[in-house]
Amino acid sequence: MDNRYVIGADFGTDSVRILIVDSDNGREITSAVCEYARWKEGRYCDPAANQFRQHPMDYIEAFETAVKTALSQAPESTASAVKAIGIDTTGSTPCAVDKKGVPLALYERFRNNPNAMFILWKDHTAVAEAEEINAACSSSTGNNYIKYVGGIYSSEWFWAKILHVLREDNQVKDAAYSWMEHCDWMPALLTGNSDAAAIKRSRCAAGHKALWHTAWKGLPPETFLSSLDNRLSGLRERLYSETFTADVSAGNLSREWSERLGLGTDVQVAVGAFDAHLGAVGAQIEPYHLCKVMGTSTCDILVAPMKDVENRLVHGICGQVDGSVLPGMLGMEAGQSSFGDVYAWFRDILMFPFPRQEIHGSNGIGFGELEDKIIPALSKAAEVLPVDPSGPIAVDWLNGRRSPDANQRLKMGITGLNLSTDASRIFKTLVEATAFGAKAIVDRFISEGIPIHGIIGTGGVAKKNPFIMQTISDVLNMPMRITRSEQTVALGSAMAGATAAGIFTSLQDAQERMGQGFEQTYIPHAGNVKLYDRLYEKYKELGAFIEKTAAGE
Repeated sequence: MDNRYVIGADFGTDSVRILIVDSDNGREITSAVCEYARWKEGRYCDPAANQFRQHPMDYIEAFETAVKTALSQAPESTASAVKAIGIDTTGSTPCAVDKKGVPLALYERFRNNPNAMFILWKDHTAVAEAEEINAACSSSTGNNYIKYVGGIYSSEWFWAKILHVLREDNQVKDAAYSWMEHCDWMPALLTGNSDAAAIKRSRCAAGHKALWHTAWKGLPPETFLSSLDNRLSGLRERLYSETFTADVSAGNLSREWSERLGLGTDVQVAVGAFDAHLGAVGAQIEPYHLCKVMGTSTCDILVAPMKDVENRLVHGICGQVDGSVLPGMLGMEAGQSSFGDVYAWFRDILMFPFPRQEIHGSNGIGFGELEDKIIPALSKAAEVLPVDPSGPIAVDWLNGRRSPDANQRLKMGITGLNLSTDASRIFKTLVEATAFGAKAIVDRFISEGIPIHGIIGTGGVAKKNPFIMQTISDVLNMPMRITRSEQTVALGSAMAGATAAGIFTSLQDAQERMGQGFEQTYIPHAGNVKLYDRLYEKYKELGAFIEKTAAGE
């Protein structure tokens, strides 16, 4: 049988990862990563204002470069054997587009306007708008359009971000015909779809972030949206009503992109989805096993048969959507707004005396090499420290709280420091804080009647740092399996692409054939479990104090 290769494209926060996979057995042929040039320079972002925007040219250039690099490293016949491309992106990452589905930032007039670019998931400029949506849905006179997204709408999501930009920028408001998630735009771009109204929209993105649900026949009604702000009037009819799961083809690769990439026009491009959801597919998620996709933040994904869940609503999570992960199952999402970002923040504080431009190998060590040594060194020192129930406690809300109960106004707190508290103890405290944040999510699912039978870990942090993984296992008091593949998210996208191309009849079949299994299982250290239970109570007390302070109580 001829080789049938598929490409998984994983658009992360900092870069795009390309994985070429043999669909017959999941063998990874080659991979490549390309960073976003403008993003790396910090363009269009204002961290102090929680503004994080990405230029569409970063996505275009990085994708083309990474695909060509991967193909150049593969055997000569690889390109002709590629049958499909699957795509995942961060989310919610929407952008204003014209009638042709072209992001406004691709026009000269808007090329340097951050409001005309993709609004990255971690952008929290729309806190006030999210609060307005929550208030409108909680009103006794209104319909509860947020009940399927945990009962709380987040500033990280679609409608809040759109409303914020429309209020802030009249030029973008007047030029925007519609809005599109990154995971919807990439397949449209690659298939040459030039009609915003005809683009197949992701069930995953629509259900978890845009309040799409069959209960109200799609997006919330025009009356609700226009009541929030008349700037939203008429937008609903220029968006979509139908959505598609990631195992559906968005179309064939266009001639333009066929020539740019060196692939055939018979290549099928799958409907896009969010990175965490397809990461869970790549991690061979199964019912009631929580998959933690761990990177700069975490997304925690759970699936359950529809017949089991019936009409149960889980409060405080990031949505429950039929088919957002595996068609035919309810996909549930939670997560932490900062995870790897917490460790990177502390690393950067320690690096302050060593400006990047001043370290260029005078002693044989470059800035990047020095930077890369800090977290491993901290981890090595922290893992030998005992669990101390009387030691420092931190809350992991450096970028607000995603779940349970989204609140992006919340801030991090740390207490219990003294003159003997060194860097390794602070780092251990931060790791424990992120583990406690993970436990709060697990506890919420269980308290809402959703059992957790096991934990799956994947992503960069899961693969690189045994100390952090062991701490999470100890805090959760559950074994945690770590996926074998270095590119589990891209592998999940490749599975979606293979299914969309008809190589498999279902994503579950693709998982069975292409899945790479697990390389390690972390088992809780019995001696630490009870100590962490005591620390977790203090974590909750500190969190409650911070929350009351933020509310002005």
